[in-house]
Amino acid sequence: MPGAFYVENKAEKVSLQAIVDAIIGIVDRLDSIKSQTDKLAGDNPGEGSTTADWQLSETDVVSIGTVGTSNKIHDLTLSIHNLVGSQITVRLYKAVNGTEQEVYEQNFDAATDPPGLPVINGSWAMHGILRVTLQSNDVADNGKTVDYDYMLEAI
Repeated sequence: MPGAFYVENKAEKVSLQAIVDAIIGIVDRLDSIKSQTDKLAGDNPGEGSTTADWQLSETDVVSIGTVGTSNKIHDLTLSIHNLVGSQITVRLYKAVNGTEQEVYEQNFDAATDPPGLPVINGSWAMHGILRVTLQSNDVADNGKTVDYDYMLEAI
């Protein structure tokens, strides 16, 4: 009879169901662990470019993430290789208690700073959307393209 066996020199039948259930439990836990560790590989890199009139006003480069989703952002790099402004201002915005707030601002000089700006280089937990903006002080930057690249990990 499947799932049972007889102990030699005994007349009683012993069920193996407890052992089968334990093995099934172990397999289920392994599946759960695998689904969590698969996240560590990260999402596909986000990359693209935005063309705008950067000197006219602060303009969105990219919005990263989605409402209600938790992520770690490990890297955000902007390329200002097409810009010439002496004051390139990068700002990051995210919701704090439901209201979007500026959480980062830094100025760069397209002539002296490297063309690739590691705006985020490390891990930063976020839930929701991170909005990245840029503004230049030089009219020659209008109509130019700014490239971006970022890496997210679902948490």
